[in-house]
Amino acid sequence: MDIDFIKEAHKTWHRLSQEGELRDAVLELQLHKQLLNVFHVGPFYFYIFDIHHFRFQYMSPEIQTVLGYAPEMVDVAFFMSKIHPDDQPTFLNHENTVVDFFNKLPIEKFTKYKVSYDYRVQNSQGEYVRILHQVVVLQHDDDKRVITTLGVHTDITAIKSDQHSKLSFIGLQNEPSFYNVAVKERYAPSKELFSKREKEVVQYLIKGLQSIEIAEKLSISRYTVDTHRKNILSKSNSKNTPELISKIISEGLL
Repeated sequence: MDIDFIKEAHKTWHRLSQEGELRDAVLELQLHKQLLNVFHVGPFYFYIFDIHHFRFQYMSPEIQTVLGYAPEMVDVAFFMSKIHPDDQPTFLNHENTVVDFFNKLPIEKFTKYKVSYDYRVQNSQGEYVRILHQVVVLQHDDDKRVITTLGVHTDITAIKSDQHSKLSFIGLQNEPSFYNVAVKERYAPSKELFSKREKEVVQYLIKGLQSIEIAEKLSISRYTVDTHRKNILSKSNSKNTPELISKIISEGLL
C-alpha cells in the first residue's frame, strides 16, 4: 500500500490512548494470566502493548517458537514490517473500527471485551504464518484512555485456509458478543497480483497439472494456458513453476 503503514497505525492508536500515563503493567500481569485460557487454541505467545508510548512493554519468549524471533529483537516497527503487505490495509481498517467501538463503550466495560481478527506475519524463515490476533484492555484511566493492552498471537495456519479476516468483539463476563462486524474500508487493499483466470491456472499448477490438462479443465487452448503461465512467472518474478509454487506458499501470493 502507498501510505506509511506504521505511521497510520500509530495515529489510530493515539486516538485511544491520548495522554494516559503508564503504570507498572508487568506487575499486574500475574492477575491477568487466567485470560490466556480464553485465548489458547494452539501455539501462541503473548505481549503487553504500551499504547501511548507505542512500544511492547513485555514480549513472552514463546514468540521464538511461533515466529522464530528472539523477544528482545521485536519492537513495534519490526513486527509491523513483517505483516503481509496485502493484510496491512485490513489491519488498519480493523484497528480503526476497534477504536470506534471502544470510544462508544461505557468505561466500566472496557475490560469486558476481547478483540479478535487474523492476518499473516512473516516468520524468521521468510514464510507467512496466519496469526489469530486477540487483545483485551489491561489498563485504562478514568477518562476512557486505554494505557496498556494484553495481546495473544496464536498460529492458526493449519486450521484456516481462506484469506478473509473477520473482526469480532467477544463479550466476557456475560457481555454480548458481536461477530463478523462490518468494517469501514478507510484504507484500500493493494491491487491483486494475478487476474481471476491466472489464479485458476495457478491453483491447477499447485495440484501438479500440466498445460494440456489445465486447458481441458478450463476449456481453453493450450497456447492460452502457456501464455497465462508466462505472465504468471513474470508477475511473480519466478524463473520456473517450482519457484512459483514455493513463493505462493511462503509469501501468500494468492
